[in-house]
Amino acid sequence: MARAMIKGLMLAVMVAICPGLAADDAMNPERAKYHYQMFCQGCHTPDGAGANAIPPLKDFMGYFLRSQRGREFMVRVPGSALSTLDDAELAEVLNWSIDNFAGVSLPAAGYVPYTSQEVAVLRAQPLQEIENHRASVLAEIAALEAQGAES
Repeated sequence: MARAMIKGLMLAVMVAICPGLAADDAMNPERAKYHYQMFCQGCHTPDGAGANAIPPLKDFMGYFLRSQRGREFMVRVPGSALSTLDDAELAEVLNWSIDNFAGVSLPAAGYVPYTSQEVAVLRAQPLQEIENHRASVLAEIAALEAQGAES
């Protein structure tokens, strides 16, 4: 509950000080949940645990927010990039999913929510190959974290 209140306050402040963040990027949790249920949970399951070969979102998707390539990955995977959701709806469902599933994987400093403008740019280049790209992004994040731990 406190995290949701902080996120709402952060978004309000960002809308006020960031001209690139449109008011339509404010999250509607009910709509976002509905879009997750309609477009995502068939593979990622209702609780984000993933099914069969589909990677989990639960307690994991926050790791992707630890690098720019990871952040881009979540928009560029075909399920996101090729979705029939418009850019604002996709940004909203990604932000809702992070809020509801990232859990312990969320970076300590939190994250900047996706905007419709960012999603529009990133989804224009959907990934053609997922597994090796995902592995490369996760290896990059692990290396960045190892460097941070050494500092």
